[in-house]
Amino acid sequence: MTSPRPAVDVRALHVRFGEVEAVAGVDLVAYAGQATALLGRNGAGKSTTMRVLAGVVPPTSGTARVAGHDVRREPLRVKQSVGYCPDVGGLVPRATPWEHVQLSARLRRLDRTWRTRPVGWEQRARDLLERFELGDVAHRVTAGFSHGMGRRLSVVLAALHEPDVLLLDEPFDGVDPIGVEATLEVVADARARGACVLVSTHLRELAIEACSTVTVLRGGAQVATLPAADMVGEDGARAYRGLLD
Repeated sequence: MTSPRPAVDVRALHVRFGEVEAVAGVDLVAYAGQATALLGRNGAGKSTTMRVLAGVVPPTSGTARVAGHDVRREPLRVKQSVGYCPDVGGLVPRATPWEHVQLSARLRRLDRTWRTRPVGWEQRARDLLERFELGDVAHRVTAGFSHGMGRRLSVVLAALHEPDVLLLDEPFDGVDPIGVEATLEVVADARARGACVLVSTHLRELAIEACSTVTVLRGGAQVATLPAADMVGEDGARAYRGLLD
């Protein structure tokens, strides 16, 4: 019996920006139906790793394959396979949430009967906006949005087209409890339909609530990969602090 092919397969990943080595040797394997957390302090290399997996930043050395596509040789195919919530930016200040989802649907070539659903992407977009309590501001420009509102909209845009690989970079940053709960539901829904989910965060409690596996990064390097259950409670907190010291 052959083993399933990983949805995300990263080997000896290094990323340098001039003299700075942002990622210094990360190995990561994640499968369909699985949620994996990239956990670590700010500057640990989480966001750079996610940008590589989204096809935004090329690796300096090592390999990374997403949904079977090499990020260096097939960045467009990678971008077509993922839904990506970046850690910062990604929104147009003079556009409304509904204009954002319209643009995303157009770029993704979603039609009204997309994915054989009885309803099309428009109803899914409305449902997601309501879930994240953005329905009442769907036609208001995002320039006046709080940081947390922008984070919530970024998750909506990443999840809209039900990608094979969902990449959520710091989705909980500055988000209120309702937004946190909605994001956890999006992760659970994605796993249930067989997607691979990666969540980067510096919040240990939310990492273990959202994911079944945790990869800890420190100073750009991978220091451990372990079941999320091993990081629960005070014992888990002590173990995590030990990995960061």
